[in-house]
Amino acid sequence: MSIPRTVVLLVTLVLLVAGCGDAASPAPSAGDSASPSAGGASSSWATDCPPAASVIPATLPWWNDRVFYEIFVRSFQDSDGDGIGDLRGVVERLDYLNDGDPATTDDLGVTGIWLMPVFEAASYHGYDVLDYRAVERDYGSTEDLRALVEAAHERGIAVIVDLVVNHTSVDHPWFGESRQAGSPKDPWYVWSDTDPGYGGPGGEQVWYPLDGRWYYALFWEGMPDLDLRDGDVTAELHDIARSWIRDAGIDGYRLDAVKHYVEDGQVQENTPESRAWAAGLGTAVHEASTDAVMVGEVWDLSSIASAYVREGSLDLAFEFELADAIKRAVRLEDSSPLIGVQRAVLADYPAAQYATFLSNHDQTRTLTEVGGDVGAARVAASLLMTGPGVPFVYYGEELGQSGRKPDERLRAPMAWTALPPAGGFSTVAPWEPMNDDWPDVNVAEESGDANSLLAHYRQLIRLRASLPALRGAETWVVDTSDPAVVATLRRSGDQTLLVLVNLSSAPAADVGLTLDAGPLCGTVRAAPVATDEAPAPPVALGPLVTAGGGFAGYVPVAELPPRSLSIWQLEPASP
Repeated sequence: MSIPRTVVLLVTLVLLVAGCGDAASPAPSAGDSASPSAGGASSSWATDCPPAASVIPATLPWWNDRVFYEIFVRSFQDSDGDGIGDLRGVVERLDYLNDGDPATTDDLGVTGIWLMPVFEAASYHGYDVLDYRAVERDYGSTEDLRALVEAAHERGIAVIVDLVVNHTSVDHPWFGESRQAGSPKDPWYVWSDTDPGYGGPGGEQVWYPLDGRWYYALFWEGMPDLDLRDGDVTAELHDIARSWIRDAGIDGYRLDAVKHYVEDGQVQENTPESRAWAAGLGTAVHEASTDAVMVGEVWDLSSIASAYVREGSLDLAFEFELADAIKRAVRLEDSSPLIGVQRAVLADYPAAQYATFLSNHDQTRTLTEVGGDVGAARVAASLLMTGPGVPFVYYGEELGQSGRKPDERLRAPMAWTALPPAGGFSTVAPWEPMNDDWPDVNVAEESGDANSLLAHYRQLIRLRASLPALRGAETWVVDTSDPAVVATLRRSGDQTLLVLVNLSSAPAADVGLTLDAGPLCGTVRAAPVATDEAPAPPVALGPLVTAGGGFAGYVPVAELPPRSLSIWQLEPASP
């Protein structure tokens, strides 16, 4: 497979592997401090010109030190030869994700996984639950889930599980009892004696006739909505959520469809009751584990999604608007669609408490979104892994797996090798056909290519782990003289980094950087930490910093290569 050469060169191998967090504790307490930079702490700023005081907490929650990986269990690895992925299969592939040894570089290096639904369900995808207290039989048993969590924790990988409480399957026993008007579970679902006569948020049908009444089902008639105003169903869901934390040792939940939890008549999205109910669920979960993370799908504008975090309903919310802006900027080779969203996200959320990603199981895969251009996918990955927030990677994205709807094609099996019949995923025909390009786009093929997209992801994840400022919350968006260049200033403790990403397929020369206000002082020098140039450029001396702690017209390097990532550590220049 031919891939454009834009290789990230790190200053030393030590920077890549020392303190990179491969074997970090699965869920350290929120008070644990970040590990120091593998390259050594930067020099202190002059005592007569200290950097601006930080408004960011000295320490961030444990999840801010993580990179998560989203797994559709059905498509990841089949361990028993039935063509369907399972939990034991995930265990078999954990060393690919993180082998627990920080000295190795042939694993991906992620330190968290999100398992898409693993409870017994009616459909292949698992979002129509039949039994919240049982593991999907296609995937294995509760013991298999416990074994997976234990094996992941041994490698320093935290595990969160999809929790779908907005709705169940129409075949769930709860709904069967609820159909009987006046039964104890009648109020567990949303019923009306007459047709309310209105549609959903997009005008779609949401009310369906059954047994002389009408029930509400936002997503489709096979998934009726639970009435989360009811105290009994709420208490049961709280108990279920606590039980998996206690019994299986999972580290938290990804919450599906949070903005639809509680409707207020025809107001069917983002009601105050939805945020309050999510907060109550979080309180219940934290009774089982104070360190459990609650990350929610609020598929909406940043200004709306962030309210769930600001008000304490969620620990993290997925940043859909930022994901779209990254991909649009990469496609256009223009930073303008991204800059405003970056600044808004930084202003809207508490310090870095949002989940970043490029695509997920409901969306066109990133490589398809950028027209099959692997170089563009590399740039998107660079933006994701060097930005604030908590990154999530959808399985196969690191290979350049392609896919567009229908949903099954977004969730095709992972390709591990070029061997038939299913690229190492299974020894038989898989539940869903492999992608057409699986003989070329697979782990074995890309592991042997230092210029592959997989190699790029491995390097980026280790780079993020080795540099506290990339994981920290303090971020300044820097104005650039070239719209193809995205520039940010990142700081954590004594470490200050300047991150430059050239979106363009052409070089960017003499790019001037301007920051009205920042954390700098005096005259700075810029030492290269990571760069796409070879050999590494010499140390650059910057101009005197402005009174506001920023700079004006600063040109740290003569030319940025096409689609490149460059990271510079800013330190005070010697007197």
